[in-house]
Amino acid sequence: METLLLQILYTFIAIIGANIYGMMAAGIVYVTMARVVGRIGPPLYQPFLDWGRSMAVRTSISHGPMFYFGPVIRATGGIGILVLMPIIYDWGPGSNFSFSGDLILILYLMFFGSLGMALGAATGGQPNSPIGASRGLAQMVSFELPFNFAIVALIASSNSFSVVDIVAAQQGGIMNWNVFQQPLATLAALIAMLGMNMYSPFNIVGAYNEIPIGPRTEYQGGYLSTLRLGASVFVIAKMILFINLFFGGTTVPHPDGWNAILVGLAIGEMAAKVLAVYMISIFVGAVFPRFRTDQSIDFFLRWPSLIGVAAVLVVMI
Repeated sequence: METLLLQILYTFIAIIGANIYGMMAAGIVYVTMARVVGRIGPPLYQPFLDWGRSMAVRTSISHGPMFYFGPVIRATGGIGILVLMPIIYDWGPGSNFSFSGDLILILYLMFFGSLGMALGAATGGQPNSPIGASRGLAQMVSFELPFNFAIVALIASSNSFSVVDIVAAQQGGIMNWNVFQQPLATLAALIAMLGMNMYSPFNIVGAYNEIPIGPRTEYQGGYLSTLRLGASVFVIAKMILFINLFFGGTTVPHPDGWNAILVGLAIGEMAAKVLAVYMISIFVGAVFPRFRTDQSIDFFLRWPSLIGVAAVLVVMI
């Protein structure tokens, strides 16, 4: 019982840390996008101010139970992904509640979080919200295809449905990482990640020139703050998953002994990898204009899907 309570405590700390780091990453995005167009941009702590301002606003708007549960389901999907996979490999407190076959449940939770936001927004009174939600679900189906092909390739090569086993297979040196061992699967998954993060050219949900901030048009106050927290932890959880699957995960050199310095270095490595992978979407979004909905869906069903199929065939052969 004591071990379980300690694990719950460490997992709770990880959730809080992911929320904070997710909002910090959002601040970096604001500044990066502003500098690209020649502006100074808001301060890095702007997402914290936005969250606090939303929490301070009271609202009496209600559109039914699903309107309440939408942001909660969104946050639950991100938290579930984070809780069920290791943040630091082979170090007890960093293992969270990972188990054999956890990758299947994680893939379900990725869909669950996005579906929650869509269901909540679609029950609102703003007609733009269901339009944005329907666009997002259509795009999600298309980018899930190449991502799932990449996952199948990893499962076939590691012969396991466990994230821990996939990370374990990448230990022993940087050349053992799947980005080098499975380059086609990594490429397909990274292209799919651009759609998951929904920055340009795949920001068809929050199409700012057509649909003002998509499904979030109807949420305000505490609902919007919950949605922001859910988005923060969801983004960080997805990036940690990518690191575990393709970039060797994060390890502590001597996991059997408590060494705060080594643990701190491992957390720093994880944070640096998360930011590096996340910035891929930011840099692509700063360069390419937005696709139309049909162009986005057609893109994911063509090139990244073909790359994913090639990755599976290479492993099978």
